[in-house]
Amino acid sequence: MGPVVDQVRSDAQAPAHTGVVVIGGGIIGVSTAFFLAQKGVPVVLCEKGHIAGEQSSRNWGWCRKMGRDPREIPLVIESLRLWADMNKVTGAETGFRQTGLLFLCETDKDVAANEAWLEHARAHQLDTRMITAAEVESLAPGGAMPVKSALYTPSDGRAEPQKAAPAIAEAARRMGAVILTGCAVRGVETAGGKVVGVVTEKGRIACDAVVLAGGAWSRLFCGNLGVRLPQLKVRSSVMRTEPLDGAPEVAMMGHAFGVRKRLDGGYTIANREANIAELVPDSFRLFFDFLPALLAEWRTLRLRLGSRFLAEWNTPGKWPLDRPSPFEAMRVLDPEPAKSINTAALAALARAFPVFSQARIAQQWAGMIDVTPDVVPVIGPVETVPGFFIATGFSGHGFGIGPGAGRLMADLVTGDAPVVDPAAFRLSRFTDGSRPRPTSAV
Repeated sequence: MGPVVDQVRSDAQAPAHTGVVVIGGGIIGVSTAFFLAQKGVPVVLCEKGHIAGEQSSRNWGWCRKMGRDPREIPLVIESLRLWADMNKVTGAETGFRQTGLLFLCETDKDVAANEAWLEHARAHQLDTRMITAAEVESLAPGGAMPVKSALYTPSDGRAEPQKAAPAIAEAARRMGAVILTGCAVRGVETAGGKVVGVVTEKGRIACDAVVLAGGAWSRLFCGNLGVRLPQLKVRSSVMRTEPLDGAPEVAMMGHAFGVRKRLDGGYTIANREANIAELVPDSFRLFFDFLPALLAEWRTLRLRLGSRFLAEWNTPGKWPLDRPSPFEAMRVLDPEPAKSINTAALAALARAFPVFSQARIAQQWAGMIDVTPDVVPVIGPVETVPGFFIATGFSGHGFGIGPGAGRLMADLVTGDAPVVDPAAFRLSRFTDGSRPRPTSAV
């Protein structure tokens, strides 16, 4: 069972016509709806389950510039600027706090990797810097693990995944957006080669544009429209502890753990170096697309063959819009957490900071991360279907980058000057000979 998310009530009725329909009520979808409504654009957000029901409430809660793929840095700079005012703008508690972030360096190889990434930070005048072991002790006292240094960004922070997207959704509603939960979009209608509406389980909505922010469901949705989206899913397991006194305030990453403090005084703990890639039919269909990423991340992925293979094999790739869709058959992806991975992460954290040996586990969960071959999101129009836009494939970076991505998508839909250059995020990079690959991130 996933974490408890702040509830967002559904509007009672869908309008017959709107300007833009946003599909998906995660952090990307609600942020897109928010910024469209802020521009005065009529917008309806449709979510098949509940707001932030999947990865947007199941992630670590980090809001970071540090360690990002260089192509994402301009967008995440904008996103952190937006996060800083999010509580005020939404009139609600999103949990954002600017607490800083540490990447601990245990070996010379760690130091070299972080120093190499630092060159990207300098190009963007980030406040990221390498700090000494003594400075690490000052920021995160009580450590028992010898470290050589750390990469540190004071302006990075954290927010609460179970609160943020619901708060943004409610703020979008106050500006005029319609929020529909329990309302799956079965597909997009086109006429004359362009978008003219969507068909939902509750009826048709005529519109001028559609934004797909469907997370792990996006590839399936695109397939029914004849759009090829190279995207797979990775299962990430997370735990939270009960309130714990005396542990560090700063968020930290080590080789076998990541940790950040929560508003309730507990800690969210996970390990980014031990995610599960479940083998499914798309794993073979997209094998060559993802081969470079697989080679780059081989040590952090655990390949598994299980029941999901047959489940996805039996999921139809095409369906008529006048019948129930796969999105109505399963409202929320709620995979089982890999408790052994969580247990190992907590043990590694306790060895590094003994205070965590007193931590009591309150809950464990897992989420499905939507991943692209180059580990960079798709944010932009689909050239073959005018009026259809995609914002997906955030590859585990979506929560922190969400507000910036939503603003960028709103700019692209309305034809306004984009807040950052969207070229790196275009869908066509997978088909225009660019041969995108994962690049240096830490």
